[in-house]
Amino acid sequence: ENLSIFRYNQPSGISTLDPAFAKDQATIWACNQLFNGLVQLNNNLEVVPSIAKSWKISEDGLVYTFSIRTDVKFHKHHLISDNRVVVASDFTYSLDRLKDKRLASPGVWILANVANYYSSNDSTFLIKLIKPFPPFLGLLTMQYCSVVPKEFADDKKFRDKPIGTGPFKFQYWKEGVKLVFRKNIDYFEKDKEFNLPYLDAVAITFIKDKQTAFLEFIKGNLDF
Repeated sequence: ENLSIFRYNQPSGISTLDPAFAKDQATIWACNQLFNGLVQLNNNLEVVPSIAKSWKISEDGLVYTFSIRTDVKFHKHHLISDNRVVVASDFTYSLDRLKDKRLASPGVWILANVANYYSSNDSTFLIKLIKPFPPFLGLLTMQYCSVVPKEFADDKKFRDKPIGTGPFKFQYWKEGVKLVFRKNIDYFEKDKEFNLPYLDAVAITFIKDKQTAFLEFIKGNLDF
């Protein structure tokens, strides 16, 4: 088959694919393909819907009510039930992970101004702030706030065999050599009528030597 594969080199390496640790560019780029949050940034850096199809902010600026899509599925995996759909309580779990002292996520600061959060039903998620903070939605676009499945994210293997909802799903990782993501055929986002993603796969190599990496690029073995 003639696959369209985007190939790039990440000289700094990738230490984890757990979005709770997506603090450096290499991890953020990788996690961005595997996960989604409530909201995302578009090309103009405006906050737009992702798994939350819409939201309301209370007049006092303290309560954010998100309406969750009902058609977003986690990647197929033998550890979670088939066609497992994201529900609002998955966001409760995912934000709880950020606050978990044992996990020690560098993204916990995002929740510093958050009083509490909860799901009122499967498709409604609420976040209450301590004091109004207009840029808060922008913080929620960070990879730290990605949704992960509660069945599996506690597992030690999650850092190197993650399950998300993103346009690509984890396929293969030989650390320091190659990392491969494969197209998620159940992905929920569309471009006009076309099902995303356009690509079949993303392949990441970890060549540290700049000259070697450049030669691979010249030879056409890297796209970027």
